[in-house]
Amino acid sequence: MKVQHWGLAWGIAALCCASAASAQGVLERVSGGGKMVIAHRESSVPFSYIDTKTGKPVGYAMDLCLRLADVVRKKTGKKDMQVEFLAVTPANRIAMIEQGKADMECGSTTNNAERRQKVAFTVPHFITGARLLVKSASTIDRVEDLNGKKLVSTKGTTPLKAADQANRERLMGITILEAPDHARAVEMVEKGEADAFVMDDVLLYGLAAGRPNPSALKVVGRFMTTEPLAIMLPKNDPEFKKLVDEEMRRLITSRDIYPIYEKWFAKPIPPNNTTLNLPVSYLLRDFWKYPTDQVPF
Repeated sequence: MKVQHWGLAWGIAALCCASAASAQGVLERVSGGGKMVIAHRESSVPFSYIDTKTGKPVGYAMDLCLRLADVVRKKTGKKDMQVEFLAVTPANRIAMIEQGKADMECGSTTNNAERRQKVAFTVPHFITGARLLVKSASTIDRVEDLNGKKLVSTKGTTPLKAADQANRERLMGITILEAPDHARAVEMVEKGEADAFVMDDVLLYGLAAGRPNPSALKVVGRFMTTEPLAIMLPKNDPEFKKLVDEEMRRLITSRDIYPIYEKWFAKPIPPNNTTLNLPVSYLLRDFWKYPTDQVPF
């Protein structure tokens, strides 16, 4: 019996060692000649989306992530480090980081306590809140006006969860619909399949601006949530996170982040050269006075 117990103990120890060896950090992997994988979104305008004219991922968060990739190159001394892009959806983005299939998720993901159980986040690059996108002719002005109507949101997002919870707790009688992505949710409002689309207001402005007839849509209502958006990172890679956090803080305190912000929120953006005209909000300006990855949500 003793021999069997010892054999089992050694087997477990070997498995643990093998597991530890495979849990290689991003910087260690890149130093060994590995590539960096950046996850991006397809329709999170202007944070991370596909420019239909070039077929390439672009956006505010993408520009920040490419800056962070340069810092990894410098830190590791690997000037020839390859960057690979991986398209993700709201439904699978967390799993892609958690499973090690991507090193950074560069989109419009909210840093909250539930998600921090699975992944890490760096300093927020934007603070927004969920509001409603409706047709311009709609009489809907707030969520209470949706009683007996259809509200759509994107699968796997915090606004969907907030809307569902409010509907149940306040017995609002709203039919909650799920869309696979933001673009489909906007289309549902345009076609009358849904009366409103609840999502971060900055995304709603960006999505509406990119439609064939932007003036046919409007953003209404009070903020239903507060959403600090941040780049998502692997949970158990403190060395990589420290490097990313330091660069994000440097970009903010040096004000190098402001021209990047203005490029995407104050100037014409691809593919249609539309301008969002969204200055840095007072919420974000105040938060950036003391930039930190710690958020009270």
